[in-house]
Amino acid sequence: MPNSFPIHEQLVLVTGGGRGLGEHVVRAFLREGAKVVINYLNSAEAANQLAAEAPDNALAVQADVSDEAAVQAMFTSAREHFGCPVTTVVNNALPAFSFNGDARANADQLRWEHLNQQLEGVVGGALFTTQAALAGMREAGFGRIINVGTNLFQNPVVPYHDYTAGKAALLSLTRTLANDLGPDNITVNMVSGGLLRTTDASAATPDEVFDFIAASTPLRRVTTPAEFADATLFFASPWARSVTGQNLVVDGGLVKD
Repeated sequence: MPNSFPIHEQLVLVTGGGRGLGEHVVRAFLREGAKVVINYLNSAEAANQLAAEAPDNALAVQADVSDEAAVQAMFTSAREHFGCPVTTVVNNALPAFSFNGDARANADQLRWEHLNQQLEGVVGGALFTTQAALAGMREAGFGRIINVGTNLFQNPVVPYHDYTAGKAALLSLTRTLANDLGPDNITVNMVSGGLLRTTDASAATPDEVFDFIAASTPLRRVTTPAEFADATLFFASPWARSVTGQNLVVDGGLVKD
């Protein structure tokens, strides 16, 4: 079997794909000819409208990624609809979170339930989608798992303690899974961004924060969701067939991994 498939031969599942960054990731893969499963939790109208733009190549499926049974059912629906297994998973779904530093819990206010909410959604969701994908990926002899991370590991300028902890754990899972699944020709990588201009999640961010970040980057601008989405294509492409366990930071050069 080949050790890589071109993107147009892949069946891609994007969690949280109905809106925000996820919508841009879906559009990037559709543009390259892939078939795409658009996972959503509450954004039914947006997800179905997006799927309707490419009726032959896209399918919207509702599932809570922190619910193992719901994830398994989603993968079954995807295979039945497209007649092939999911070969590529982009773990983008994020539990409810507002990127507004002034509104986040500081060290005195932080509670375990804040952390646990992010761990269950971010890490639990990625674990369940990976496990649900494994049989099909092994059948195909090919798999790509792409996790969405954050540059706040390197640049913790806002007190997003819970969000950053969840993403840090996801990076660790990315690297241990890469080692575990490498013999099956399944790569596992992370694409990490900073604040994106603009998604639903960053809509509450004050303009002065965007301006400060833009001035701090070599490109002197804030990365857009479309620019970030394009970077995820690299890890799914044949060009990345020998790349696994890596964390690619896409933030205009603000931080260095």
